[in-house]
Amino acid sequence: MSTQHVQRMSRLMAKTLREDPADAETLSHRLLVRAGYVRRSSAGVWTWLPLGKRVLENVSRVVREEMDAIGAQEVLLPALLPKEPYEVSGRWSEYGDLLFRLKDRKGADYLLGPTHEEIFTLVVKDQCTSYKDLPVMLYQIQTKYRDEARPRSGVLRGREFQMKDSYSFDVSDEGLAESYRLHREAYIRIFERLGLDHRIVSAVSGAMGGSASEEFLAPAEAGEDTFVDCPSCDYAANTEAVTFALAPAAGDGHPALEEVDTPDTPTIETLAAHLGVPASATLKNLLVKVDGEIVAVGVPGDREVDLGKLGEHLAPAVVELVTAEDFVDRPDLVRGYVGPQGLDKVRYLADPRVAPGTAWVTGANRVDTHARNVVCGRDFEVDQYLDVVVVEPGDPCPRCGSGLKLDRAIEIGHIFQLGRKYADAFGLDVLGREGKPVRVTMGSYGIGVSRAVAALAEQTADERGLCWPAAVAPADVHVVAAGKAVPLALAEQAASALADSGLRVLLDDRPGLSPGVKLTDAELIGVPWILVAGRRSADGVVELQNRRTGTREELPLPEALSRLR
Repeated sequence: MSTQHVQRMSRLMAKTLREDPADAETLSHRLLVRAGYVRRSSAGVWTWLPLGKRVLENVSRVVREEMDAIGAQEVLLPALLPKEPYEVSGRWSEYGDLLFRLKDRKGADYLLGPTHEEIFTLVVKDQCTSYKDLPVMLYQIQTKYRDEARPRSGVLRGREFQMKDSYSFDVSDEGLAESYRLHREAYIRIFERLGLDHRIVSAVSGAMGGSASEEFLAPAEAGEDTFVDCPSCDYAANTEAVTFALAPAAGDGHPALEEVDTPDTPTIETLAAHLGVPASATLKNLLVKVDGEIVAVGVPGDREVDLGKLGEHLAPAVVELVTAEDFVDRPDLVRGYVGPQGLDKVRYLADPRVAPGTAWVTGANRVDTHARNVVCGRDFEVDQYLDVVVVEPGDPCPRCGSGLKLDRAIEIGHIFQLGRKYADAFGLDVLGREGKPVRVTMGSYGIGVSRAVAALAEQTADERGLCWPAAVAPADVHVVAAGKAVPLALAEQAASALADSGLRVLLDDRPGLSPGVKLTDAELIGVPWILVAGRRSADGVVELQNRRTGTREELPLPEALSRLR
């Protein structure tokens, strides 16, 4: 094992803070700033200080080792990208305000890369011409850019972030499935090595396109993703991917549709109270615009429409709520009293809970009037069924029917079977075995490297500070000289011996600080082991503390060194 350099804190650029930063919203944000790992440069843009850079590089190292192990090859693509490939794929417009756009001095349009499917496709098109050149898996670890409207939570949601993105290229769907499997297994190994508690959940592909899609989520209170977990089986999914089975009801025996006066009842709450019925008996009809076209979305009155879920279903179309101005030239749409019956000029989408044969109380398309006994399939038809309600605890598991539970998590990885979306856009063909062109199929696989750092901080920190797993910690041992002269000399001796044995050592040799301040900083910084040369230094005895468990032991220095090596 090679000798390591001892990092002296007297020379380390890492100023710790006693108080939380005023704008910190999450645990990782507070602690990474307080412990001297990162500093804010501007909104959503962060500087990684030496300790933070070490952790970031340790995460990257684990990712590289596992990607290399499955035969992936590392490349580095530009972050400054021309507009044209993204126009070809349609994402120049689809990404909207998320793209950082700029012009060069000649007026040509560029962007800062949010993701690189287009460019990887063009690289492979240039380099691979025959089926003999495939399969190939390429990856990079690089800075990505997305102009988030509300960057927050420190490095969890920034406008500039570190990401590993890899792409597989195969000549068959079977080959793609194998590349997907290799990445999935590599991701499991990566997150296990990093010490991240994670869940693999079914997901939707969104703007990335493609079919099969899974997310790797790290459960944490600071998570911006909500996922469902079934306590009775192994089902887990992002809430946007949860499905509800369409179960037609017996439509016979319902009374005829009846209109009733319901003055001043434009909301589900006022309607239910006026008629004395539960909200679940009413049909809510939300009007949205899909690429400018007004569309109605029907859900039970006691449920809310998940606009994110709706947007994912209808991507790449743009979905937005209607405004008062949209009703001006539409006398057929009566605000607050819309019902699906008689909506001849409006496409009607519905959640599967609005099944054929179910009867509802809903708007009668006239002011102050609603209709009872409005039966799906008899009085109105659904043009398209989509799972669009906000998932709630207790909703049935799509696999076994048990009640689902909801948890918060941080997305740390996402894998997609893209298929031929980008190959079609750029004409990515190779010469097949039969001598004819074969269209290549692709996979896309991402890991948020800087997000993984924040997720680890969220999952492993305690009331005293950060508490890094050994694989990513900025050092193996934090040696503290808790005193002058003799304690400092013993600490120097311990640090040198540990470094000579190949361990990474952080030595707190800062003059003029009390032992209490140094020990508080050691716990805040969160290295796995803390070795303290203090009051018994004259006897050659040190204190060895396990940062994770908090256990402390006084040991002769040789025995402490033996434990650590």
